[in-house]
Amino acid sequence: MLEVTRLHSRYGRIPALRGVDLKVAAGELVALVGANGAGKTTLLRAISGVQPSSEGQVHFDGQDLAGRHARQRVQLGIVQVPEGRQVFGPMTVEDNLLLGTFARGARGTIDGVLALFPDLIAKRRELAGNLSGGQQQMLAIGRALMARPRLLLLDEPSMGLAPRLVADIFTRIAALKAVGTTILLVDQNARAALGIADRGYVMETGRIVLAGPARELLHDPEVQRAYLGVHA
Repeated sequence: MLEVTRLHSRYGRIPALRGVDLKVAAGELVALVGANGAGKTTLLRAISGVQPSSEGQVHFDGQDLAGRHARQRVQLGIVQVPEGRQVFGPMTVEDNLLLGTFARGARGTIDGVLALFPDLIAKRRELAGNLSGGQQQMLAIGRALMARPRLLLLDEPSMGLAPRLVADIFTRIAALKAVGTTILLVDQNARAALGIADRGYVMETGRIVLAGPARELLHDPEVQRAYLGVHA
C-alpha cells in the first residue's frame, strides 16, 4: 500500500531524512522506533504531505504522491494523528469528531468511534479541552477514524500518558489492526510498539538502520540495549 523510496527531507540546511526506504502492506501494523530526533515524526509528516521532501518518492497504492498536498493525500485515505494530540479545546468532543470528515468524502460514524472509545460517550457534549490526556488521545485517534483512513499514521500516541493509559491505548490500536486497519506507528515506547506490530524499522539520524519482523527486533541485542533498557 505504501512505498517510500530514498526519501530525503531537511529543515533549512539541516538534513532530517537521509535516503529512507520503507514499505507498509495493506492490513499491516508497522512500527517505527528510534531515539528523539531520529526523524520519525518528519517521516510521517513527509508521507502525509505536511513536510516537503527534497529527493525520493512516496507511492500510495501505486500512485506517485509527488506534487500532491496534504489535503489531497487525506482524500486518498492517508490520515495522520499528530504528535501531541492537537484536539480543538474550545469545541465539543462531537464537533472534534465531525471535523475528521472535513477533507475526505468517506466518513465514519460517531457511534462507531464511541464504540471503540467508550470513555468518550459521557463526554460527547463536553469541551475537548476539559478531557484528560488519555481521553484527548482517544479523541484524536477517533477524529482520524471518522475519515475512514486507508492508512493511519499514528505519531507518539502514548506520549505523556500514565502507564495504565499507555496499555489501554495500545490495546485499542491492536484492536484497529485486528479489523484490518493499515497502520504506521511511531512511538518512543519501543517495546509496546513492537509488541503489537507485524514488522518494524529502527531509525537513527534520519536513516533506517534496522528492519525486520517485529518479534525479531524485540529480541535483537542492539535494539534491546539501545531502546528497551536491557543490558548485557
